[in-house]
Amino acid sequence: MDKKAVISISSIQEGRKEDAIEVLTPGNFTKHQNGYSAEYDETKISGMEGTTTKIEISPEKLMLIREGTTTTKMEFEKNNKCTTMYTTQYGSLELVIETKNLDIDIDDNGGNIFINYNMLIGGVQTEKTELKINIKA
Repeated sequence: MDKKAVISISSIQEGRKEDAIEVLTPGNFTKHQNGYSAEYDETKISGMEGTTTKIEISPEKLMLIREGTTTTKMEFEKNNKCTTMYTTQYGSLELVIETKNLDIDIDDNGGNIFINYNMLIGGVQTEKTELKINIKA
């Protein structure tokens, strides 16, 4: 199953709702044997033009994979810590992602994903972040 989809992503750092980042973009939504995936091209507005983002969704885990001008592979699994590199044309940073909560409600028509996580960038603690993803296929 491969469907066209509208993908909405909202990222809010705790205590900074005025700085929320929201993206609404067309993409593709695919059903796989062990879950789903959504894929879309980043735009100039996101600052990652030339990058393709793929979200791999399984019942207990989400992988956010970016390839192109920005490259990273971020893993979100409840109560799990992941270390990865985030590479742009300006250089690379080490990210440590500590997923506090992951709620996945996805079926063949899309659905909603909620992630609450902490991130260390280059060893420095940043704000707690909420990531909301909505897929309409």
